[in-house]
Amino acid sequence: MTGEERRRQLIKELEISAKPMPGAVLARKMGVSRQVIVQDMALLRASDKNIISTTRGYLLYKEDKSKVKRVFEVAHNRDQICDELYAIVDNGGRMLDVSVTHNVYGSITADLIIQNRRDADEFIRKIEEQKTEPLFALTNGNHIHTVEAESEETLQRIEHALREKGFLVEEDK
Repeated sequence: MTGEERRRQLIKELEISAKPMPGAVLARKMGVSRQVIVQDMALLRASDKNIISTTRGYLLYKEDKSKVKRVFEVAHNRDQICDELYAIVDNGGRMLDVSVTHNVYGSITADLIIQNRRDADEFIRKIEEQKTEPLFALTNGNHIHTVEAESEETLQRIEHALREKGFLVEEDK
């Protein structure tokens, strides 16, 4: 199978999968190394394929035009990650990403796709298991999330929950 054929097959695999596909699983299916999959995904992204790399694997993101999105600027410490994630998903949100703006590196964004407590728990487990710092450690707890929801009312509930917990960064008026 040529590289082009393999990349077409990767897209098909991602299209039929309802959940993220780990790179190791895709590598076994394609009969190549995980590193080849990483390189293929980079090439597919460069060709405008909307492939997201999450902590659970690769996902072909299909934007749902019926959903609404909002960006929330938040700040909290490491011990409050779970509380923040639950505030979003328990109120009907789907956290798409996290971004920070660093003084040296500029804007850094990582795809997350956290849509329920199980996803949130898995994200936290991986941070702890890998003994790594969350992205917001670069900016003293300040970070931004893009959140998707069914309606503006849902986004309002999420905003209220984040404000109540003291996570929402309020603009000076």
